[in-house]
Formats: sequence, structure tokens, C-alpha cells
Amino acid sequence: MAANKSLLFLPGDGIGPEVMDEVRRVIDWMDQKRTVTFDITEDLIGGAAYDAHGTPLTDDTVAKAKASDAVLMGAVGGPKWDVLPFEHRPERGLLKIRKELELFANLRPAVVFDALADASSLKLDIVKGLDIMIIRELTGGIYFGEPRGVETLPDGTKRGVNTLTYTSPEVERIGRVGFELAQKRDKRLCSIDKANVLETTVMWREVMESIKGDYPDVELSHMYVDNAAMQLVRNPKQFDVIVTTNMFGDILSDCAAMLTGSLGMLPSASLGAEDSSGRRAALYEPVHGSAPDITGQKLANPLATILSFSMMLRYSFDLSDDADMVDQAVQNVLAKGLRTADIMGAGKTKVSTTEMGEAVIAELDALAD
Repeated sequence: MAANKSLLFLPGDGIGPEVMDEVRRVIDWMDQKRTVTFDITEDLIGGAAYDAHGTPLTDDTVAKAKASDAVLMGAVGGPKWDVLPFEHRPERGLLKIRKELELFANLRPAVVFDALADASSLKLDIVKGLDIMIIRELTGGIYFGEPRGVETLPDGTKRGVNTLTYTSPEVERIGRVGFELAQKRDKRLCSIDKANVLETTVMWREVMESIKGDYPDVELSHMYVDNAAMQLVRNPKQFDVIVTTNMFGDILSDCAAMLTGSLGMLPSASLGAEDSSGRRAALYEPVHGSAPDITGQKLANPLATILSFSMMLRYSFDLSDDADMVDQAVQNVLAKGLRTADIMGAGKTKVSTTEMGEAVIAELDALAD
């Protein structure tokens, strides 16, 4: 039996706890059937943390995250907390943990499962077989740049300021993640910027060009973000790996998510730099939100969170065989026509959150036999 892996669970708000319950079942299965076990600690983030502690993320929770091998999160936010001051909103907890753990690389795959190709709003021939990896820089850019804020001018008008800023080392480290992932895929990397307008992204493009010689097997291309948004819905299969800024990545990854038919299907990983021992901080979470309108009704799709756990097995623990098994179990469930409400289609069988989790466990049992 492999040494225990320490995980911090942050279920968060809305449907977060419901989908995380189904991941616990997968982990329990792996504890019994595979060669690795997991020690789980649970804590609060987002609105749940604010209700308990008056802050969306406590320093104690940050310390637990830093001490864990990886963090798995559900979702944060909801209308209950929309009236809070900006610094206390649930989303600030998510931004804080990313910053505190120095999680600079956000990996968001957009994969269309064959069984779900007809769930996309685009034509079947455009999306079938789609497999894109979007890498979003996560700790810099306009979300964190200074100065920022809202000020009142002498004439009484208000002015809002946010600053887009990157350093060349920040661009280089996210660029190298892009090149290295491209080497493991189809060896094509597209860097997305707005170099025709923004000086910061002129520098971004120059840095990307400066390091491409270290990866001679990877084809590097550049694209303006407005064109990239159009191309994602026109011909998405032209992309293999995309690397881009924090804000552009936030927008484009959600656009790519809908190519797959449902946000409920998409996982993500946020990774830090490797330390001297080869260990890196990492947080895994589904791309979908907290969906307060269906909370407690067992309608939520747990597959994105289960697939986020699969990414954890792959990127944090180098357990590719186990990750492949989880991915295959999800594919098998979908191929049998089981659907939660968000991906329901004609002739399919509607199941609850719990029933979907049970179906994944059944497929894992079958694969393990």
C-alpha cells in the first residue's frame, strides 16, 4: 500500500458539499481497491467560512492547505452573500487561497465525450472529438495589479481603476508550463494576447518568443483574444494547448466549457511551482459555480468534481493508471445513457447526484475486476 496522501476538502457553498460527497465515495473505493490511501481533513471556504468566522478564508485554513499534499474544492458564492462588502465576498476566499499557495497555473481541459457530443450548442462535426487544454495564468494580471479601487474625484464623479501588470519571470514560468504540456500532447501551443493594444501583452508575446527555442518540437503561434473567442466557436479543433493571461483565460475557458455541452462536466487544476523535493502546491475544483437554485435537491452533476479528483491523481500524485480508470468509469456511465438534469437529452435516463455517483462506483468495480 502506498503512503497516505493528505487532502484538504473545502466543500464550500451551494451544491459544493453535494458533489464533494460523491468524490468521497470514489476515494473510499480507492482506499479499499487500489494501492493508495487518502487522509482527508475538511474545512470551510467562501460563504460558509464567512458565516462561521466572518471571513471567506481563515489563516488557519490556509495553513492546513499548505500542509496538505493537495486541496479539493467544491464551489463558492451565492445570493445570500451578495450584499457583503467586496473584501468579504465568498469569491475573495478563492482568490486568497490561490494567491497564498502561489498557484500560478490554472489548467482547464475542454473535452467533448463522444456520448455528450450532441449536448453542445454547436454542430456535431465541429465539437466531436474536441480536446483542448487552456492554461490560465492565475496570480498576476488585472485581478491583482496595483493600483486598484474606486475613488471620488473633486467634482464628485467616481473613477474605477484596475491595473494590468506582469513581469517577464511571471510570463516565462506560465509559458514553460504551456510548452511542457504541449510536448505531452499534439505539440501545438497558441499564446493568446492583445498585443495590438496592450503594452503588457506586447511584452508577454516577446517573452513567449524568447523561450520557444528551448522547445524545438513545439509549434508556437500567437492570436489576439478577440479572434481567439471567435475561433473557439468557429473551429475549436484548431487548438491543442492555449496559454494566456488571467482575465483572458477566465473568459475563454468558460467559452470553451460550453462547447462541451455543460459546465457540470469540466474539471480544473491550479498548480504552483515545484519545490526542491519535487512537491508542488495544488488545488483542484470543478469549473461550475455553486448553483444555489438547485442546492439540496440532488440535481447537481458530480462528474466535474470527480474528474477534478482524477486530475489530482494525475498531476499531484503521478497515478496515471488510477486517473485513467476514473476517466474511463465516467465515460462508461455516459455511454450507458445516464444523465443528470444539466446534460439530459432525448432517450436518456435521468439520475440524481447520488445515483450518478453510485453509477461511477459500479463502473470502477467493473474495471477493477
